Amino acid sequence: MTRTDASSRAALVLSRLPGFAGLDAATLEAVARTAVPRHFHAGQVIYLEGEPATAVFILESGWVKATRMSPDGREQALSILRPVAVFGDIAVFTGSPYPGTVVALEDVEVWEIDRATMLDLVARYPQLALAVIRHLADRVLYFIGLVEDLSLRSVEARLANTLLKNAETKQGELIVPRRQWTTFDEMATRLGTVRDVLSRALHTLEEEHLLRVERHQIVLLDAEGLARRGNPQ
Repeated sequence: MTRTDASSRAALVLSRLPGFAGLDAATLEAVARTAVPRHFHAGQVIYLEGEPATAVFILESGWVKATRMSPDGREQALSILRPVAVFGDIAVFTGSPYPGTVVALEDVEVWEIDRATMLDLVARYPQLALAVIRHLADRVLYFIGLVEDLSLRSVEARLANTLLKNAETKQGELIVPRRQWTTFDEMATRLGTVRDVLSRALHTLEEEHLLRVERHQIVLLDAEGLARRGNPQ
């Protein structure tokens, strides 16, 4: 892939980022010229919690997870990201180490922009700076919601909300596909619980006829009922 081809592809990916679609062509092109394509295999660590923040990453394809590890070895998911998404940016803009470990859940393609270049671009392009501010504000709201979920909602409620957020329609049914890496352990980490508790939560919702667990997917039988479960009054 030539540098011109790479820049064009990077610009297309950047334009798909929420908040970046409105950037003018000159700003998109300037950012795209600095982006370097990277490939990571499933299970590969992209960066570790506590490492110096050297780059921002834009996820083009595949899924990644960001986690923190407790002193006793328990893993808490900060976020599960699918394309197109940015990660590593909070640490880059605050000048702090990466706050969590990011691992590729499957083969992924990302674009890497080193820290010094990203800071220079933000200083030179006001539209980019505003897009970055909007994105970081969205991340703050996301983490406020995460704190609320973990502290105020039951596992069943968190599970119901997560299923609804990731549902898609297939052949007239509302389903959540189970990707190869979507094990019970991964799902439990995402919800801030353990495998046994997650299994009981799924069984409870299935007994209430809100969903049906199948081998490769979870079928949502009653979206309104799940919404009520996820947001109890």
